[in-house]
Amino acid sequence: MKLEIDWTRCDGHGLCAALLPERITRDEWGFPVLHNTAVNPEAPTAVRRAVAACPALALRLTNEPSESRR
Repeated sequence: MKLEIDWTRCDGHGLCAALLPERITRDEWGFPVLHNTAVNPEAPTAVRRAVAACPALALRLTNEPSESRR
């Protein structure tokens, strides 16, 4: 699984970075920067919580393999 951001939806609220500081930081404009996008299929509760809590529904988990695995 892979953690992704739909940039057409993201408004830079920063909730994802607050919930997942080990995977997401914010750039100088407040938008998220993803680190370590590969997610174990048994995704930790924190990852699923951040996806569900995104106010713009911009954060998502996909079944696509990460670029490093292709």
